[in-house]
Amino acid sequence: MSEEHYLELCENPVQFENASSVNNVFFDEANKQVFAVRSGGATGVVVKGPDDKNSVAFRMDDKGEVKCIKFSIGNKILAVQRTPKSVDFISFIPDYPHLECSQECKMKNASILGFCWTNWNEIVFITDQGIEFYQVLPDKRSLKLLKSQSVNVNWYMYCPETAVILLSTTAQGNVLQPFAFKSGTMSKMPKFEIELPVVPKPAKLNLTERDIAVATIYGQLYVMYLKHHSRTTDSPCAEVVLYQLPREGSCKKTNVLKLNTTGKFALNVVDNLVVVHHQSSQTSIIFDIKLREPDCALNVHQPVLPGRSIHPYRIPLTGLAAVPTQPPVPCELYSSSWSVFQPDIIISASEGYLWYLQVKLPPTVNLLQDKGKLMDFLLRRRDCKMVILSVCTQMLNGGDKGGLPVVATVFDKLNQVYKEYLEAEQTYTVATESGPSRGSAARERPVRRQAVIDQSDMYTHVLSSFSEKKDTSHKFIIAVLMEYIRSLNQVQITVQHYLYELVIKMLVQHNLFYMLHQFLQYHVLSDSKPLACLLLSLESTYPPAHQLSLDMLKRLSTANDEIVEVLLSRQQVLGALRFIRSVGGHGNISARKFLDAARQTADQMLFYTIFRFFEQRNLRLRGNPSFNPGEHCEEHVVYFKEVFGEQAFMKQVTV
Repeated sequence: MSEEHYLELCENPVQFENASSVNNVFFDEANKQVFAVRSGGATGVVVKGPDDKNSVAFRMDDKGEVKCIKFSIGNKILAVQRTPKSVDFISFIPDYPHLECSQECKMKNASILGFCWTNWNEIVFITDQGIEFYQVLPDKRSLKLLKSQSVNVNWYMYCPETAVILLSTTAQGNVLQPFAFKSGTMSKMPKFEIELPVVPKPAKLNLTERDIAVATIYGQLYVMYLKHHSRTTDSPCAEVVLYQLPREGSCKKTNVLKLNTTGKFALNVVDNLVVVHHQSSQTSIIFDIKLREPDCALNVHQPVLPGRSIHPYRIPLTGLAAVPTQPPVPCELYSSSWSVFQPDIIISASEGYLWYLQVKLPPTVNLLQDKGKLMDFLLRRRDCKMVILSVCTQMLNGGDKGGLPVVATVFDKLNQVYKEYLEAEQTYTVATESGPSRGSAARERPVRRQAVIDQSDMYTHVLSSFSEKKDTSHKFIIAVLMEYIRSLNQVQITVQHYLYELVIKMLVQHNLFYMLHQFLQYHVLSDSKPLACLLLSLESTYPPAHQLSLDMLKRLSTANDEIVEVLLSRQQVLGALRFIRSVGGHGNISARKFLDAARQTADQMLFYTIFRFFEQRNLRLRGNPSFNPGEHCEEHVVYFKEVFGEQAFMKQVTV
């Protein structure tokens, strides 16, 4: 059986000149750009981004080896570091083209470790003695110091998504000091300590930047620590320890991901999943921190799926050496030349490619046998709808081992998400209609995620075709349909009539009229006009369906017109008249409709009774038994005269 790869490299990678043809290759995490620098920039700098709009090519004076190079957001200003003391700036703003300036770090004897853009004109220098926050003024060809902070720094890490910088401090490097940046402000967050593994004395262990990654998972910022235990310990296997870093309050250790092996690892975050790559086995495993392990401590996680390698990737040959018929060359996966960046980027400098790592959901279906756990996993993924629907189809068509309890679990999980979306929609609608309250921000309309599987989705893609299967027990089909209806009712979602119709169709098809009668009698199938009409259509097959339909319409109390139409269509004219009188609507009903129905019965005495009823109504309402021209009853007046004579007409009472 072929290996089921649930991770793959994107089909359209960013391609750049490989390391063998340029002096330096740099990656900017904020803009997701790769810089290929030749001869210090004198013979060209090529910048490649996620799309062509982010691609730029230019030259700059060779003022020495480039140590770091990054554009500000929107490619407005270029920052280049060539020395440990200063950073050069070149404007790419159309109004100030190619204006240059340079800025030295303020702290004496400090060395610049690197820099990060936090806005199009705001930049942070990280030195070994602290950080300096500047505003770039391209028109004045200068920088303005906004704020600085002194602290001994070993190394730093930046999360562009949240504009948070982590500084490694203290001798062992394991005390991390975070700073947050927003709209020209710098905020010092509470520092925290990473728990290092115990090692035999006199050895000492230092925390390095290779052991740390920073990423957003489920909307929360986490520091991920790759913890390697000493081989002398009882549990030498490595693990990833997650520390949640809130905007307010202190950082806390929240999750431990068990890797169950040792060696060299790298981390990515894809679709809120922590992906751990293991180089020696050339496999990757994934963790979902929202999935709880029943047999583990509260926040200790095992891999969701067994380890698999990334899907094989082939590099097409290009250039003069390429031959049209030559097949693509296999890419070396888990290569030592790979560099991994957050959240989901893998770069091969030797081959000149930047890939986005992606999760493929279909292969996960067969690797995760527990359907409840599988649903929990899929419901949190981005492109999950069609995979979830296919799992439901497979579960029903395959006569799943767990039977109805498993089906019920899956339906309940789907409908819980469906209900949460409906409630969010309702809250938004109410808030919009009532208008914004003083001091509160405007509400955003809830986004309908792919995980929202509504009744229409389930009916169209799963239940409709399932109900027509000939090789499945009709009892199981009915049980599944009723289970879905139960699940909807449990979370108080109004069941759509087409689901009831599916149930009734199955019951009638298999002559289960007793069950149908019970479902209606005990209101298992909720009253609705479409359902009442369906029952009427079943009268020839099941005669009591007619009365069941009428009873349902009466209970609805908004279906008087439909009841009258039903009775008239069955030539129960007197019954229709009695019904309309019982609900007090006979003052404005159409006389012609009833006279037409009475004529069609060919019962002259019935026609006489109906005609006389409307004469009496006219007399009571208008003081005259005659019909108005607008009632269009002329032909019935003529017929009455022909059959019963002139003297049979009711006379107008004169006072």
